[in-house]
Amino acid sequence: MKQHEQWTSKLAFILAAAGSAIGLGAIWKFPYVVGTSGGGAFFLLFLLFTFIIGFPLLMAEFVIGRGAQKEAITAYRILAPGSGWPWLGRMGVATAFILLSFYSVIGGWVILYLYKSVTGQVFGQDYSALFGSSISNSGAVVFGQFLFMAITIFVVSRGVKSGIEAANNIMMPALFIMFIVLILRSLTLDGAMKGVEFFLKPDFSSITGESVLFALGQSFFSLSVGISVMATYSSYLSKQESLPKSATTIVSLNVVISLLAGLAIFPGVFSLGLKPTEGPGLLFVVLPAVFEKIVFGQIFFVIFLALFLFATLTSAFSMLEVIVASIIKDDVSKRSMWSWIMGILIFLAGVPSALSMGVWGDFTLFGKNIFDSLDYLVSNVLLPLGALFIALFVGFRYPKNKLYDEFTSGATVGRKSFAVWLLLIRYVTPIVILIVFLNQVGLF
Repeated sequence: MKQHEQWTSKLAFILAAAGSAIGLGAIWKFPYVVGTSGGGAFFLLFLLFTFIIGFPLLMAEFVIGRGAQKEAITAYRILAPGSGWPWLGRMGVATAFILLSFYSVIGGWVILYLYKSVTGQVFGQDYSALFGSSISNSGAVVFGQFLFMAITIFVVSRGVKSGIEAANNIMMPALFIMFIVLILRSLTLDGAMKGVEFFLKPDFSSITGESVLFALGQSFFSLSVGISVMATYSSYLSKQESLPKSATTIVSLNVVISLLAGLAIFPGVFSLGLKPTEGPGLLFVVLPAVFEKIVFGQIFFVIFLALFLFATLTSAFSMLEVIVASIIKDDVSKRSMWSWIMGILIFLAGVPSALSMGVWGDFTLFGKNIFDSLDYLVSNVLLPLGALFIALFVGFRYPKNKLYDEFTSGATVGRKSFAVWLLLIRYVTPIVILIVFLNQVGLF
């Protein structure tokens, strides 16, 4: 049965889109990148680049999806008939498939740690050794990945309203509440203000060319742009809603979550005299040591892991939705079947990544294990290329009169705002993305 689904409200759309953006990028990657790239000065750069780079890209995906009222591949076919642009939508679908295959492995790690923390198997150990042994336990990691994908498939199979929207309406408010609880506890620790100062007080002497490029990359990676997720989500949005206002709200929420993540993590790290430069192991190695030392630490660590799981799941919903929507083409009668088919295929495709920390650890591609190779392919090649081509499509191929109508539909913005955005998306954003891309692949 052909039926183009829609969000029940603007708030539902904002929570879903924010849930897509607020995932590993904001809660896992952001704190350790801040920790290794200069603290407060990096955070200021991230804020600047998010609004001049991330926002225009988010708007670009919005006008594609809402303008065509179709999922990504069909949207490009409608907006640029008889051209090769639908391949950009196909690239987004392929990127989402690859990304979710190894993203679900991290989701499995979170479930595994959540189980261990609830059953009292985390505290009082060598946390670095515990993390290493946990992710190398192939059976446990694959089972965790399976549970993560099963939850994701179940939610997406229920549809936009009953599945994705209903789940996000619970998970996103819960995520904010849990963050506030953690921050209140974190800020009451002795020496916590040193962590706040590190995070919020800019020290521009610590900024290097590399950290500037990191801030540029983080500004659009953290908003789920580049794989047509937001194009698909915005296709379910009414023409009466303001795209600029929605984009501003989502960007602001993402910044707020990044701010909350820093305030929840750095005060505790500094309070115990630990280093914020731990890197990717910050959440699984440093934070257990932090929570172990505080009153009711085990309870707070469980809350943090639940928060992390919610954020990871809301992003996973959007990735699977891009794939399923591109197949069913508004035929809702096929949604459940294809959600399970594609979800199971993604799970199977992700098993090698799960095993690459254990029994397949010796198998490498270009000097990296399977997990790291796929992460590099998506983060350093496919995402920036997708973002670059989306910017070029909207800036130069999308009919300008239709672009203006879509930008202003349901909004109170005028020609000046549109002109500034068009300037950014045509010239500034592509140049910045190209610089980031060349740096990521070692050519700059």
